[in-house]
Amino acid sequence: MSLHSIRPWRDIPRRKSRQIMVGNVPVGGDAPITVQTMTNTLTTDVAGTIAQVQAAADAGADIVRISVPDEASSKALREIVPEVTVPIVADIHFHYKRGIEAAEAGAACLRINPGNIGDEKRVREVIKAARDHNCSIRIGVNAGSLERHLLEKYGEPCPDAMVESGLDHIKILQDNDFHEFKISCKASDVFMAAAAYQQLADATDAPIHLGITEAGGLMSGTIKSAIGLGNLLWSGIGDTIRVSLSADPVEEVKVGYEILKSLGLRHRGVNIISCPSCARQGFDVIKTVEALEKRLEHIKTPMSLSIIGCVVNGPGEALMTDVGFTGGGAGSGMVYLAGKQSHKLGNEGMIDHIVEQVEERAAQIEAEAVKAAE
Repeated sequence: MSLHSIRPWRDIPRRKSRQIMVGNVPVGGDAPITVQTMTNTLTTDVAGTIAQVQAAADAGADIVRISVPDEASSKALREIVPEVTVPIVADIHFHYKRGIEAAEAGAACLRINPGNIGDEKRVREVIKAARDHNCSIRIGVNAGSLERHLLEKYGEPCPDAMVESGLDHIKILQDNDFHEFKISCKASDVFMAAAAYQQLADATDAPIHLGITEAGGLMSGTIKSAIGLGNLLWSGIGDTIRVSLSADPVEEVKVGYEILKSLGLRHRGVNIISCPSCARQGFDVIKTVEALEKRLEHIKTPMSLSIIGCVVNGPGEALMTDVGFTGGGAGSGMVYLAGKQSHKLGNEGMIDHIVEQVEERAAQIEAEAVKAAE
């Protein structure tokens, strides 16, 4: 159940945007904020790329982007698209013909970069291909590849230059009566990206794709993305997100969901609430949480689990979670179910027992959802 109706301080009014379709996935409007990632295999490695797309989809990715840098990659895309279960965005840079080929190959969306896709005539040809093959388009502005005339005008990459680039390309699409588009204006600088997105949100009703580009490795990139994306999402901006990490694409998906979960914007899987541990802990909290995170990856049902080392905050946290365990003394602790004390549990074998309790609660939640739908 959403807490927003009874706790107004949790409310995040989302910016009103048009809704478009990326394949069978709605983006914008009142649709859930979608999570994206991008493959880092060679696109011509068809088997490897399919495996990576599916791994990302299993982790919860709604949409996956694949780079199409050459004609061989366009041909590979024809083999990849029919074998995966999520819509594919073709990432197009420098050569507009790759966009045309990707549309013909079955891509659900074409990402074009205003800074390197070419003149308006070439963009029109990409628009025609998108329309003919029922593709949407993402205008992907990047601070690191702005058009030369904008760099000359502004002197350096800046929010004004990024937004002007995006709006110029929106006009091209609209002048050609094409409206199935979303837009991003990414920068590796959190301040620049946030300022550009805030301006863009006021200037267009197009769905917005959020990202802090080239954010860095797993830890530093996660923190940078959480600050940048979290700030924007909290203010209601953003219809789809990609966390850009120098890491496995599955990690991008996990981080994306954690950011959305922390703001109550999207729920998938088990949200573990755990303490950092201290001398009061009645069991090894850190090792327990590490084990539970791995053991519970298969749970997709939105639910919460509290793992707290002692009784200072444990009972209070357990009141708000589906399943909870609070450490006590003499090698045992208390299990809470639906916020109420249920039974004592010895520390030995606690992980297996908690996994069982979570699986049972997930099954109950799913059954209740089916019953409510009927």
